[in-house]
Amino acid sequence: MRTSTWVSACAWACMISAANSEGVISADNLISIAPETGSCDGAPFLSECVTAVTAAPYIDLSFLNHGIKGFNTQAAVVAVMLFESGNLKYNINHYPGVPGQGTRNMQSPSFNLKYATFLSTACTNCGISTADVERATREGPTAVLALVNGMQFSIGSAAWFLKTQCESSIMDGLAAGTEIGWTSYIEQCLGTTVTEERTAGWNKVMSLGRWS
Repeated sequence: MRTSTWVSACAWACMISAANSEGVISADNLISIAPETGSCDGAPFLSECVTAVTAAPYIDLSFLNHGIKGFNTQAAVVAVMLFESGNLKYNINHYPGVPGQGTRNMQSPSFNLKYATFLSTACTNCGISTADVERATREGPTAVLALVNGMQFSIGSAAWFLKTQCESSIMDGLAAGTEIGWTSYIEQCLGTTVTEERTAGWNKVMSLGRWS
């Protein structure tokens, strides 16, 4: 497997993805979509909550590291992340409470193991070794989740999932910005049901038209 060196958060701050003609996602974008992301006041699990100001650069970083390009495709990833994390309030499944399910993409334990394995083998500077993954696997799904639930990797999980677990046709459909493409992403790649709430969230992101 080809390894690569990922851009870090500190490097991102120096880059600001100047080549992205459709802009870079900002805290203001997230707050306009989901005002709750502006604060962690009243968050049920304060240690899990992250604000738009903190999350926005890591979201853009995930797009850069996983090659998620174009507003329409990025918008779908953001919509899923906001829905699954309760507008950035959660990164662990509490309801019903599946051990080892989490990240901002609320991935199942089996995908978290795939994600951890990917990070240990495909990334030279992610700080996760194959020995770390083997140890966590022995300890159980909660330990595996802990490997990938830090700020950068937890927020990056949705972009990773789209890039590595979805067929290229799903990416093409999202790039087109159609509801058919959105539905295929949810049903055929994420393996869940399209609901009015999910689609309403996607429409709110899409209504921005571009990042500012």
